Amino acid sequence: MDGTNPNRAITRWLAPVAALILLGGGGIGLAQDAPVGTQMSADLAPAARQDQPAFQPSEQAQFETAFARFDTPAEPALPDHAVDITTIEPAEPSATPIGPGVASYYGRRFHGRPTASGEAFDMNDLTAAHKTLPFGSRVRVTNPRNGASVVVRVNDRGPFTRGRDIDLSRAAAEQIGIVRSGHGRVELELLDN
Repeated sequence: MDGTNPNRAITRWLAPVAALILLGGGGIGLAQDAPVGTQMSADLAPAARQDQPAFQPSEQAQFETAFARFDTPAEPALPDHAVDITTIEPAEPSATPIGPGVASYYGRRFHGRPTASGEAFDMNDLTAAHKTLPFGSRVRVTNPRNGASVVVRVNDRGPFTRGRDIDLSRAAAEQIGIVRSGHGRVELELLDN
């Protein structure tokens, strides 16, 4: 024997080899020299072409393709007695006549003040005050002298002047033409809600 320990020689040789394997071989420094993306795209491009299609359709196109084999539904055959609802006009709301009466109006002096229902009075809204009709009732008020009519919503109590049956907002009174005189004879109809 020449005085060398065989285990020690293997250890000296094995340590650098293990270090090279752990660090990834001899190409560690070369990865930084190559431009980013050129080497990887060239290496991966053939594999990508084999595994995936070159063109990936959108989700909308995939959806339409999935249902392309199904026929578009035909319009249903309607019986002869069927009604085309696009030609129907809504009927006028049914009305219960209340009878003739005298209407007056109230405007600027009460504008913004609270009504009996709790909401603020707006003289530009189509509202009215009535002694007994429930709040929210809709009333058609017609001026028989000119045929003009307006539909108002009851949101207040009144009128408190003898001989008057309904107080209209200024906007409603303008529509039926009683602003100039301040009051006038009217026909009242309660509309179904």
